[in-house]
Amino acid sequence: MPYAETQDQRHSYECIFSISECGLYYYYFQVDDGTEKLLILKNRGQAAVNSGGKWQLTCFAKEYDTPKSFCGKVMYQIFPDRFYRSGQCDASDKLRPFSLHEKWSETPEYRPDAKGIIQNNDFFGGNLNGIIEKLPYLQNLGVEVLYLNPIFKAFSNHRYDTCDYKKIDPLLGTEQDFQRLAGQAHQMGMKLLLDGVFSHTGERSIYFDKYEEHGNLGACNHPDSPYRNWFQFDTKNPNGYHSWWGINTLPCTNEMDPGFLDYVIDSEDSVIAHWLRLGADGFRLDVADELPDEFIKRLHQRVKKIKPDALVLGEVWEDASYKISYSVRRRYFVDQELDATMNYPYKDAVIGFVQGTKSAEELAETVMSIAENYPKPVLDCVMNSLSTHDTMRILTVLGVE
Repeated sequence: MPYAETQDQRHSYECIFSISECGLYYYYFQVDDGTEKLLILKNRGQAAVNSGGKWQLTCFAKEYDTPKSFCGKVMYQIFPDRFYRSGQCDASDKLRPFSLHEKWSETPEYRPDAKGIIQNNDFFGGNLNGIIEKLPYLQNLGVEVLYLNPIFKAFSNHRYDTCDYKKIDPLLGTEQDFQRLAGQAHQMGMKLLLDGVFSHTGERSIYFDKYEEHGNLGACNHPDSPYRNWFQFDTKNPNGYHSWWGINTLPCTNEMDPGFLDYVIDSEDSVIAHWLRLGADGFRLDVADELPDEFIKRLHQRVKKIKPDALVLGEVWEDASYKISYSVRRRYFVDQELDATMNYPYKDAVIGFVQGTKSAEELAETVMSIAENYPKPVLDCVMNSLSTHDTMRILTVLGVE
């Protein structure tokens, strides 16, 4: 690095270099005065001599861009069953058994049943019409993006055990209700983000159909099923198939199976196309680190082709710029796979600071590290939250009554 100038007894050295391809790069500085060599490293966000680690450089494509309509917007998460109920929905097609609480003040059923199983099949009846009714309230709060936890047909109240990717759960309403929600939200200047759960389905889905409730086409019991290759069958596995984190109600999918790709992403009326055309403005990808990079990139490209200003946001709990999952360095940013992520490092740093377990310096270091490592277009759209459906609620964490 050639000498540039001296100001206030500080000598400056500069150089210009270029990187030929996108990727993750690490660097440090070496100072050699002819008698001694010193390493200038990054230590707790600052430059330090002979201590610390390397700086990170995230090199991404110049044309990498994210939807301007999502930049800096206030996001509001809704767990549909527990938000608000307006009127009654036709539950005749609801997977049984299930129970419906009469009062919102009742305690959710969280204990195991007689067989030791937590069924998650008690409902409070929150529905799409309830969200529609509350849109003026949300608008007055300054909400600009609604993120809905899964709304597709499922057995459980959390609905991460998808039964049918192309149907609204009966307790939530109908496809027409969804279109009405999207239309009214758009009129109020709000975007609608859906939860896409593609790493697994439910054991009672029309695709897996473990208990043969949907005819004779389910992959679980029929080797000639059109959905057979969508799942990971293994005779050495206790259940005969791989499931998400060993939970047998959630059979894992083969995301790169051509049939699955066509159904979810590629076909004219794929899952992605279906909901975007009905009014969705993008997807939050559940457990993005368990989806192949190729799958995410393919989904992102299809989303942009259908609706260029839609958002693809990934659930990533760590710094997504250098995330390694299952021994693979993820390429969320360097391959333009995601527009944004859930900013859990920020949540942890803020809460740690408030509780006194992290210093102001540590909070600042976390915030600056994310700002340094993330492409600016991504940073503008990250989902900053202090609690989600997967974490302890912030009011509980702070002991607020």
